[in-house]
Amino acid sequence: MTRLDPEERLRAALSVESAVSSDFDLNPDVALAPDRLLTPAAVLVCVTLEGDVILTKRSTKLKNHPGQVAFPGGKMDAEDSSLEAAALREASEEIGLPPSDVQILGCLPEHETVTRFAVTPVVGLLNKEFVATPEEGEVSEVFRVPLSHFLSLERYQIQSRRWQGARRYYYTIPYGPYYIWGATARILHGLAQRWCDDKD
Repeated sequence: MTRLDPEERLRAALSVESAVSSDFDLNPDVALAPDRLLTPAAVLVCVTLEGDVILTKRSTKLKNHPGQVAFPGGKMDAEDSSLEAAALREASEEIGLPPSDVQILGCLPEHETVTRFAVTPVVGLLNKEFVATPEEGEVSEVFRVPLSHFLSLERYQIQSRRWQGARRYYYTIPYGPYYIWGATARILHGLAQRWCDDKD
């Protein structure tokens, strides 16, 4: 990450217009039902004082996306006043991040997952030091990756595997021992595109 004002650069990137994304972006042959029902959800794309992004490795016991690398987050509950509030609540529950320690900068476009969630990525800055406390039932590990790693479009790869009888293509952006792919990689790819577009 450059040592330019990270808040200013992130706000500028968030102001770049772009379309919604989905797990089907690289699979145009998939026919999506126009009347499909999606569950509202939100994730927190949190950038630390050191310029890192906070990520989690989901518990292998979870029903949806077990063992995958993900942002803290989950579905919106009735008591949540907004998607931003949902992202902050989930981050507090999953990794012990106090909502008051995060400055919300804005949101990336909604992302539709294969598990029928409409996920809003909420981007925020951590304004003080933080030691994560993983919630054992949902999170097996919390780790950090430099934002600069995700802002280089050249680092993203397109890979595939068979899923429900067909070959599915998706973005990946590995980091050390962590295999970052699917919705998380697609959301980060969208941020990288906006970051690069803002610099042009």
